[in-house]
This record gives sequence, C-alpha cells and structure tokens, in this order.
Amino acid sequence: MDDWRSLPTFSFGDSPALADELAALVLAGVKTASCDHARGPEPDYPVGSRSVMLDGSGRPRCVIETLEVTLRRFDEVGDDLAFDEGEGDRSLRFWRAAHQAYFTRAGVFAENMPLWCERFRVVAVIDDAGGIEGPD
Repeated sequence: MDDWRSLPTFSFGDSPALADELAALVLAGVKTASCDHARGPEPDYPVGSRSVMLDGSGRPRCVIETLEVTLRRFDEVGDDLAFDEGEGDRSLRFWRAAHQAYFTRAGVFAENMPLWCERFRVVAVIDDAGGIEGPD
C-alpha cells in the first residue's frame, strides 16, 4: 500500500465541517456506505477501486476500497443503507432529511433521482506523516 499517493482523492460532504464529521465516522468504523448522484451510466468508483479519503483540511486520512455499488432511486433507499451510512441516529428518516438537504444544496434533488449507492471498507489508515497502518 506504499503507492497510496497515486490513488484518486475525495472527501465526503460539501463543506470542511461535514468532511471532518464524515471522515471521523469512517475512521471509527461507523460509516461503511455512501451514495452520490448518478450522473452517468457507470459509477465513479467501481467495485475493487481504491481511493484516498481526505478530511475537511484536505489531509489524507485513509484508503478505502469499494466493495459494492448499486443503482437506486432516492425514494428506493432503505433502512440498511441509511444505517450503514452511519449518520445521525442512523435511521432512514434522518438519512432522507440529511440527503434531501445535501442534494438540494447541490441543485439536483428529486424524489426519484438516481443514486450510486456504495459500500466500502477501510484498507489503510494514513497518519499525519503519510505513513500507513493496515493489512493491505
């Protein structure tokens, strides 16, 4: 995993504060899923791909690997994904409210909007010096 610097980078959320909050959930093992507006016929992160999650300051925090990607409409997302996203009280009610607000801020919200729903795992944690801890 010494080659993590060549991987694509991203941060969750749409603000530094939200990126920090969601990064903390990932690092704690609470957040193991995410979703994004499906803009095209293929997901940005296909199964098996790896990427570097950044915190709200743009610091690399960990490498994640995509385990599963499914295409669902917003109104088809169920309790399982809401729980695995790890946000708030982990309920579908919270998930719907938070994601409706997020996608509205992005100018793309619709009840039937397509989403790429992703499940992932952390394969390495990156320390402040750029060193890694993890099995891969």
